[in-house]
Amino acid sequence: MSSAVLDRPRRSRRTSRRPSGARTAAAEWSVWTTTARLVVTDPAALPAAQALVEGRLAAVDAAASRFRPDSEIVRAASAAGAPVRVSAVLADLVEVALDAAERTGGAVDPTLGQHLVALGYDDDLDAVRARPAAGAGSPAPGGPAPFRAVRATASADPSALPRPAAAWRDVVVLPGATPSQRALLWLPAGVLLDLGATAKARTADLCARAVVERFGGGALVSLGGDVATAGQEPDGGWQVDVQDGDGEPLSRLALGGARGVATSSTLHRRWATPHGPAHHVLDPATGLPAEPVWRTATVVAASCAEANALSTAAVVLGTLAPAWLEQQHATARLVGADGVVHLVGAWPREGVRR
Repeated sequence: MSSAVLDRPRRSRRTSRRPSGARTAAAEWSVWTTTARLVVTDPAALPAAQALVEGRLAAVDAAASRFRPDSEIVRAASAAGAPVRVSAVLADLVEVALDAAERTGGAVDPTLGQHLVALGYDDDLDAVRARPAAGAGSPAPGGPAPFRAVRATASADPSALPRPAAAWRDVVVLPGATPSQRALLWLPAGVLLDLGATAKARTADLCARAVVERFGGGALVSLGGDVATAGQEPDGGWQVDVQDGDGEPLSRLALGGARGVATSSTLHRRWATPHGPAHHVLDPATGLPAEPVWRTATVVAASCAEANALSTAAVVLGTLAPAWLEQQHATARLVGADGVVHLVGAWPREGVRR
């Protein structure tokens, strides 16, 4: 499981149900260059619930994709600092991102979109990887890449990348005065928002909640491994495996009620650059990929959005992450670059295995 920035939906899908006697039914399909999974406790509600979730994902893509020239987030970046009317969908996603920045002291910064563009992440990840230079310097499967090469090359030429400016403090969102009035969004000139650390997780939360409100019962929504649950859990709770690929440490969690699980990873959402391999979790202090102290950071919290903000901050904070997560009273699992698992808070010790 890993957090990821928003990409355009793929068209292929695969839907599956459990046997008729089972208490849950599940559907899976491809979206945003990752996998969406919906599980409901009322099998009869699955088709309509899937349609509801797909509609919400489409609305989020239209609002928040960096890769659609017609998206609201791109239009706001083109306004050169002028206020722009935006949908309630985007206003909510930006507010959640700003809350995450405040909660993490800026370790999770939604204003780094131009830094990702400068690193070559300016299109769907599949398209970025397919470029001619994408094969050079690719990491060995399961192992960390030489990120220090990226840092050394970029720092030798300060003009190669824009410098971070903590611009998130200058982003302003004002909700509409009435339900029918669109919100106002101000971005500092030159800022492109990237909501990858929070938007997917927030969407999982809202989709799980919407399914339960519409159809009753319980629901689990996973978007690329960002997991949100709502309503009544099945017998034994929602069984969630935390593992970032074959050969990585595995933990199994049983979730009840409304909960969220999110994993931030330096292993998979990667691509090649002229300066060496890069990954998508940026350190706001440098605008470059965070040092891969942790292969993955997973957090369980009251919401998926909160879990993802904390897990992303943990990757950015590196060696400071365990103490910081303790201060946040977080339940977390960190997998070091050497594969050693570090547990924080109430993470179940008996569920961890290689």
